[in-house]
Formats: sequence, C-alpha cells, structure tokens
Amino acid sequence: MRILLTNDDGVRAPGMAVLRRIAAELSDDVWVVAPDTEMSAASRGVSLHSPVMAKKLESQVYAVTGTPTDSVIVALKDILADGPPDLVLSGVNRGQNLAEDVTFSGTIAGALQGMQMGIPSIALSLARGFQGARSLPWETAETHGPKLIKRLISNGWPHNVILSINFPDTPVDGVKGVQITRQGHRDFQMTGVDKRDHPRGGNYFWLTYGAAKSNPPAGTDLRAIYDGYISVTPLHTDLTHLDTLNDLSESFEG
Repeated sequence: MRILLTNDDGVRAPGMAVLRRIAAELSDDVWVVAPDTEMSAASRGVSLHSPVMAKKLESQVYAVTGTPTDSVIVALKDILADGPPDLVLSGVNRGQNLAEDVTFSGTIAGALQGMQMGIPSIALSLARGFQGARSLPWETAETHGPKLIKRLISNGWPHNVILSINFPDTPVDGVKGVQITRQGHRDFQMTGVDKRDHPRGGNYFWLTYGAAKSNPPAGTDLRAIYDGYISVTPLHTDLTHLDTLNDLSESFEG
C-alpha cells in the first residue's frame, strides 16, 4: 500500500514526525509532500496567483511552497503521477479540528483534496487545551492511530467522504475508547481581535482564538473529545442545507 502524507503545520512539524511513524506501521511505501512553512487555517486555499515549488528534502519527502491543497495536487499530478497512493493521511494536527474548525482547517483540506482526486483520505488531529496537559501527548495519537486506521480501512467508507479523527489530549492509557460522531456546534464565539497601535500610525490586529469548553450534546465530536474518547467523524463537501432547500423550493413553486 502506498501512502501519501501531508499536513498544515509544515513538513518539519512534530505532528508530521508522528504521522510518519504511524504510517510506517501500515506500509513501507510512504511519501511526504507537505507545506514548507506552517499553513494552519489555510482551509482549501489554492495558489492560483503565484508559482508553487517543491523541494526534495530526503528520499520520498518534499516541501512545497504552498498550501496543503497545493501539496496534494503537486503530489498526485507530478511527484506520484506514475504511481498514485492508495491512501492520503493528513496531520497529525497540533490541535483539534472539531465543529466549525473543519471549515477552515488546512488539515481537513488536505484530506478533502485527496478525496476529490479519487484517493481514500483521513485527517488526524490531536486536541489541546481541554484536559489540562502541559504538553501535547503525541504518544496518544502514535499509539492508537495505526490500529484505528487499519480498522477503518478494513471497514471502508464512501468515495465522496473523508474521515476526521480527533485524539483527546489525554495520556495513552486515559483514552476511553472510540466514538463515531457527527460534527458538533459550539454555543459561543471562538474568535476575536486584539487591536493595537502601529508605531507609524494607525492600528493593526492580531486575530485571537479561544479553546474553552461549551456543553455539546452526546454523539458530537466535541462531546467525545471532552469525555476522553477518540472521535471519528465522516465529512463531505456537500454543504447544502436540505430543510432550507425544500422550504425555498416549495415557496418558489408557485
């Protein structure tokens, strides 16, 4: 099995090293094509207005001057054009991709691009800031990841769906199990701005992001992570709201 790895934290990020070790337990044919610098929150951005370069760092490892989406496109259209992968793994992200996060996550975007180009794809993220850990327990993802991925591959999933795995920020033996979840919804605002004076006049802003807990219902990705479970959420790109579609269709029929 040939596996392509990408991420949004950058090719040299700790999570990529973890992902490489996870993938090594699944296959001896692993390729890395990932952004040269951090591209967190890049969503599905594509570099249409500037050139993208790929630099070979070592055997089967490339750094791309672009987004996670760029990286997957370059990998599938050029680097691995003669032998496409059987699986795309994106991550392991430094921080959770839950609820609304998935719409701007570069980690999710890398998996979505793989799916769009016909490759089964999985995004992997490690939560932070929920369980009070001073440092991220990367070993939790590394220990539980291979077995879970093998089980998911054995089970299979639709060609137009990606799987988003979120590991709780608990020690390896603190994980309570695996829950198959739906995308949750936070009940408060997560973003803000820190407005500052510019020394040459005017203002500038740092965008801020909170990580406090809400009170999500059972069955959601948020609830699973808060309770110490690994969350597996099937996601797809169809954002159509069917109830509104039906209501509007009925109102326009006349």
